[in-house]
Amino acid sequence: MDALGVYVLTFNCARNFADVDVFANHFFDALPASGAGSSAPDLIFLSLQEIAPIAYSFLGGSFLLPYFDAFRRAVQKAAAQRWDHHYVNFLTDNTGMTGLMLFARDDTLDKIAWKDTAHVGLGVQEMGNKGAVGARLGYVVEGYPSKTVDLTFVAAHLAPMEDSYEQRNLNWKSIVERLVFTHNSNGSKRLADMSTVDENTSLLDDAASAHAEGSRRDLFAPNAYLFLAGDLNYRTSNIGPSIREIEHFPRRNVDIDNPSHYSHLLKNDQLVREMSYGRTFHSLSEAPIDFPPTYKYSDAAREAVRRGLDTGDHEWEWSNHRWPSWCDRVLFLDKPSWVGEAGKVKPIAYDALPLFAQSDHRPVALVASVPLLPSSASSNTENVRAVAPFSIDPNWKSKRDTARQKEIVVGALAYLGLTREGNGLLLASLLGIFGAWFILRSMLEV
Repeated sequence: MDALGVYVLTFNCARNFADVDVFANHFFDALPASGAGSSAPDLIFLSLQEIAPIAYSFLGGSFLLPYFDAFRRAVQKAAAQRWDHHYVNFLTDNTGMTGLMLFARDDTLDKIAWKDTAHVGLGVQEMGNKGAVGARLGYVVEGYPSKTVDLTFVAAHLAPMEDSYEQRNLNWKSIVERLVFTHNSNGSKRLADMSTVDENTSLLDDAASAHAEGSRRDLFAPNAYLFLAGDLNYRTSNIGPSIREIEHFPRRNVDIDNPSHYSHLLKNDQLVREMSYGRTFHSLSEAPIDFPPTYKYSDAAREAVRRGLDTGDHEWEWSNHRWPSWCDRVLFLDKPSWVGEAGKVKPIAYDALPLFAQSDHRPVALVASVPLLPSSASSNTENVRAVAPFSIDPNWKSKRDTARQKEIVVGALAYLGLTREGNGLLLASLLGIFGAWFILRSMLEV
């Protein structure tokens, strides 16, 4: 059975520009050196949190272009360094400060028939300082005209702090209820136009039409694979660390039996606990974690990276007011409801990339293989997956529209008050108003 290679990477950018060269040099570190999963993936999914300062994120559009473009250039450079392949960024979207980017290898782009998007704010007043953005696409399978393998990708950023695990569970509930996908009828035409290969355009149009006629809009569409990645913010304790506990933070070069080995801290992971109790991320799975915590690294650790002093032998340096935790995760639905064991997602590698100087998080990447078995190729006689744990909120659209209006207001105020360009614009406006008043007053006094 043919399979689709997927590379999923999540990164909290800490509102900073990505260092293109450094990011490119390590972007594919999670790929195996040889064997299964070592070849160029068909699709790349980037989940980005805190992609830019709140003013640029909330205003969106051209304000975010430089931040997304840095990752676009990093992916192109990383691919060029490793293979003779080019990747096309065919979809970029965001909900406030949470961004999503999808790339297709140049020889697979023409197989993407359609794409849908979805947005939900999870922050203050349901705005996008925390939130999720989703994309669903149809990938045409050779031998099955007008039929697709459907894939859903969700980038998410949930509530912070050790004691907020219940709020994170509620964030998940909001994602299921209000992350509703809307179809873009012009998607297949634009995708075909982006590719130099156009012989399959009619096939893509047929698949897009079939999708539009009877598509499911909720997160748990029964015929779709699902990958969810982001800063999910689940911690390894319900309260912050004490001075005494800081002494037992994970250390770098210790034996697995040592109490300071990170595996002992993983036993207290909130996400594993809450999932086991059925309180969050229902029906989703995660590959085994065999890497150290990805958050929160200290400013000293980031400075060491910036100066090139962290060679991999130095001790980890953690911020002493947060428990080291696996905040950055990639989850997946291992199989849609219509496939058997042969149709399960196969995780090949799951690992953290090095610490970058721009962020106190380490990126995390999943390498996975998705069977290319279209939904119509199997009968839907047995539902082997749990139904959606929550129903769609009938007011999802009005809530998102209202929150978006608030984002624009907050973004504009933040732009004027917190950015150099905005300060200059505000000063120029005030000077203009004062000048006009002075001229008018002079005219009236004459």
